[in-house]
Amino acid sequence: MIELRGVSKTVESGDRPLTILHPMDLVIPSGTFVAIVGPSGSGKSTLLGLLAGLDAPSTGQILVNGIDITALGEDELAKLRGDAIGFVFQFFHLVPSLTAFENILVPMEIAHRRDAVPRARQLLDEVGLSDRGHHYPSQLSGGEQQRVAIARALANDPPIVLADEPTGNLDSTTGSHIMDLLLNVRRVRGSTLVLVTHDAELASLADTQLTLRDGRPVEALAELSR
Repeated sequence: MIELRGVSKTVESGDRPLTILHPMDLVIPSGTFVAIVGPSGSGKSTLLGLLAGLDAPSTGQILVNGIDITALGEDELAKLRGDAIGFVFQFFHLVPSLTAFENILVPMEIAHRRDAVPRARQLLDEVGLSDRGHHYPSQLSGGEQQRVAIARALANDPPIVLADEPTGNLDSTTGSHIMDLLLNVRRVRGSTLVLVTHDAELASLADTQLTLRDGRPVEALAELSR
């Protein structure tokens, strides 16, 4: 379960503070698929980054499976991210000097998994790229790079998968395949899936939607925002 208690984010903009997210309470039950929607600049990606522990809130607490991640040191936070959270970026963020196989292998090597090599091969097969593992990101299409990114995010079997516009840079057909892959992951593994998207059709597939506007939730089911 993910829980936010009075979480906000304010940054300095010129000579005055700019509030990106106003204080928010939020509960996302385990196994739920939540789509975060809203106009550009509404705070969607900022919220997702906070949930992932990639950024720290200005106020409040964020609990992931009962652990207050806002109280963790950087080493503890990195370990929790490696064990519990898989993050899929809009722009893939693959290491260009590593092959597809090696990109997937990295998080498992960091976690000292003994089954890292066979697991990486299995993940490549799961995303339909078993014959492309030796290729570098520059040799892969956008859809193939995103599939590698998803495989990398799943490397350590995280119970939580966060995706920031994972189909935003893909054509509609490829984007549909990527979404099918994420939904299958959620169905098979029972993962919590939180997806930021501008696509109303994708958002409609979620169990529930959280709509943000000007850093505030304006539409959400009662069990999510309160």
